[in-house]
Amino acid sequence: MGLKYTILGGDKRSLELGKLLIKDGNDLCFYGFDNLDDYKDQSVSLKDAVENAQVIIAPLPFSTDNININAPFSSEIIEIDKVFDLISKDQIIMGGYLPLEHEKRLKEMNLKFDDYFKREEMQVLNAIPTAEGAIQVAMEETPITLHSSNVLVLGYGRIGKVLSQILQGIGANVYVEARNYTDLAWIKSYGYTPIHQRDLNNYLPRMNIVFNTIPKMILNKDLLKSFESDCIIIDLASKPGGVDLDAAKELDIRTITALGLPGKAAPVTAAMVIKDTIYNIIEELNIKNDTERT
Repeated sequence: MGLKYTILGGDKRSLELGKLLIKDGNDLCFYGFDNLDDYKDQSVSLKDAVENAQVIIAPLPFSTDNININAPFSSEIIEIDKVFDLISKDQIIMGGYLPLEHEKRLKEMNLKFDDYFKREEMQVLNAIPTAEGAIQVAMEETPITLHSSNVLVLGYGRIGKVLSQILQGIGANVYVEARNYTDLAWIKSYGYTPIHQRDLNNYLPRMNIVFNTIPKMILNKDLLKSFESDCIIIDLASKPGGVDLDAAKELDIRTITALGLPGKAAPVTAAMVIKDTIYNIIEELNIKNDTERT
């Protein structure tokens, strides 16, 4: 027998996740999707949705304002404090990108929780739809092919690694920036052109597309002055991103902030990654259904 889950808010990934959990034989309750036709007759209350679940799955990101659950398809706001007050010590809430202040409160309340977005298996596999989504944006927003284009990837973390590999497979001339000499060696070994961060201004003028994966300011006004006006920047980093947007606008450099790409480009695949990660957490915590516990 499966577990009792509640999917609490979220985007298309959350809906697809729920379908996958149902397919696996779990009991499912959806809450926070009544703006969608298939879920507009939602009759269960927030109290019942939370209290009747063994596992409450909150979205990725958990919140966009640190006050309410991220629920873009809900006709009402779902206050985080109300949800926490309804959870018992026998339940667990899982969310993606949980704010530190809410993790602290959950600990103080002695409640079980886990941030599935922090899991390495989640981060690695989530990089694939992110990279594919970034390439989709580039194809839609530029008048040139990626093949034979000069493309720069800023950062060689999980997303940078996957993105560089796919771009090379398409036939792009791939340049990759890093600060770590070990990363630069790996970049060179895969056939990309390695660039140390201090040398960026020497390479930027020849680029057609720049993908940023670094979650801190890297493309400041001084570096942006090195860009040609027809170069496009696609910023994949979480807010506040890695680009001085005011300076880019002033210099007429087109910048696209592309967040939440897995949920937009490949919600089913993204949901499968979340599901597998959640199952790993449940296995590690030895969470069982009500029948097994008795």
